[in-house]
Amino acid sequence: MKKGWALLFLLLVFLLAGAGTPASKPEPIVLQKETLPFTAKEFHIADIVDERPNKKAVAFLLPSSSSPATTAQPIDLKDGAVTGMKNYVRQSLKQNQALRPIIIRVKEYQLRESPAEKGRVAGQAKITLAFEVKREGKYLHLLDYTASAGYVRPLAMPPSMVEPMLRRLLAGSLRYLTTWVNQEAPGNEKLAHSIKVHFEGYQQSMDDDTMFYDPKRPLTWADFQGGSRLSKGYAASVFPGISNEIQASVEDGVLQIRIISKPYMLRNLSKALPQAKDDYTLNHEQRHFDIVKLVSEHYKQRITPEKLTLEDYESQIKYQYLEVLWELDKLQKQYDQETDHGLNHAAQARWNQKIDTELQSLKVKP
Repeated sequence: MKKGWALLFLLLVFLLAGAGTPASKPEPIVLQKETLPFTAKEFHIADIVDERPNKKAVAFLLPSSSSPATTAQPIDLKDGAVTGMKNYVRQSLKQNQALRPIIIRVKEYQLRESPAEKGRVAGQAKITLAFEVKREGKYLHLLDYTASAGYVRPLAMPPSMVEPMLRRLLAGSLRYLTTWVNQEAPGNEKLAHSIKVHFEGYQQSMDDDTMFYDPKRPLTWADFQGGSRLSKGYAASVFPGISNEIQASVEDGVLQIRIISKPYMLRNLSKALPQAKDDYTLNHEQRHFDIVKLVSEHYKQRITPEKLTLEDYESQIKYQYLEVLWELDKLQKQYDQETDHGLNHAAQARWNQKIDTELQSLKVKP
């Protein structure tokens, strides 16, 4: 082979080999760890969940060159977006794993470049996150966060601002979350971490018709203001019941539940025959009222912090209230059945003793 042909052959081999070599793949982005100037004193980041519609990459960058380019190259965080974000949070944010677990749901986290005027490149970055707290095995939505930022660079200049911008967007979201939780933790019900239950009695009469139970103020015949039209065979009839009121507030992260139980009787619906107004009959009706008070005390025993959940405490309390009304109806019927509406004096004496003993054990009566 002649020398000229040999050189030409080597040149062709070199060119063909070069033509088959792919362009170097851009290095993945690593969010640099830093010491953030704030501390998560009320929570820790328990998990980061990727819910982005496009999970291909966090950045789409135009290649740096002297000629305009329109095809952006996808570049992701090292080991993927979620891992990269978790590493940054773990290394940069001071946290206490014993505090409230917060879940970050990533809706959008992307930087995209596009051609701009005069041979420049415009970059636009955006982050959208949803924050949830995990409590009692359920996820409660707290707030959403969205922020964006942009830049313009010469086409020939490498995009060195990509990592700092993505990092600042994530750091800004953590700062916002920290500020919000610190402000809301003392009084926001979603951030409550425990329950305390307080029962309050109620004795003040708001009108002339309603009389609330007071162990120091037993019934008198003057309270029976409904007339004397009774069902056949009845000498007297008291009309008692229990009303219920729930008040809830959060104080220093504790859900304070105040339950106001109101055993009452209605004067205008309580009746008695004139000839039946003696001490024995009045005692029988008083015991009906005492049973209402007993059941209201049983209601208190049914409701403890251990039996309630932060998520559904109100419906649980209301359910127990319905159970109490069922118990009240059952006891009142049992009392009248066993005493034969007071005609069985021996049975009446046993119920008197039974009711007094329980009222004393519950410290309703001395």
